[in-house]
Amino acid sequence: MATSGERRTWRRRAQARPDEILSAALDAFIASGFDAATMDDIARRAGVTKGALYLYFESKEQMLRALIDREVRPLIARVEALSVMETDDPAALIKQALLLVTGALADPRLFALPRLIIALSGRFPDVVNGYRDDVVGPARAAIGRLVMRGQALGQFRAVDPVAAARAIIGPMMFEIMWAHVLHGESDLGRSAGWIEAQVDVLIKGLEPRGAQS
Repeated sequence: MATSGERRTWRRRAQARPDEILSAALDAFIASGFDAATMDDIARRAGVTKGALYLYFESKEQMLRALIDREVRPLIARVEALSVMETDDPAALIKQALLLVTGALADPRLFALPRLIIALSGRFPDVVNGYRDDVVGPARAAIGRLVMRGQALGQFRAVDPVAAARAIIGPMMFEIMWAHVLHGESDLGRSAGWIEAQVDVLIKGLEPRGAQS
């Protein structure tokens, strides 16, 4: 008969299993690609039987959804929290949001998820639609709210906040693609200098015409 200590250890182990399986799935997706990664490989990496794997996840698609929930959505929630803060300096919060996202996506393991979404976009529309609605859309809306806050304070001119959000997010995504996909030399994750320069250019473009020197 198991002791109470052994039962507690077993419970902790069982509770940790989904996270261990998801980490193993991400390793497999990165190493082999989503299509080539197998449930057998994921089970082996996680140190569980294939039968145990199916107790937690029915498919690789379900694992991918769970990885997005675990890794990406908390990041977007932090950006959304910034966007609703009372502030008289929305430009500083825009910079903070960019630093937050680029700092996280400097990790190639985290960037592997949006990269997978792009690769699978033609075959898993439900996953892609969920990523758009739960990740990309809220992030863009959060930046748009900060732009509108700046407009309400008279610090930004009356441009379309959706277009402004795209202009703010676009260079950041280019830098991430440049570093991880094209393997170009980049300060991504190592220096805030390029974010400082980007925000300076963007804010100068958003300032009322008469405020520009």
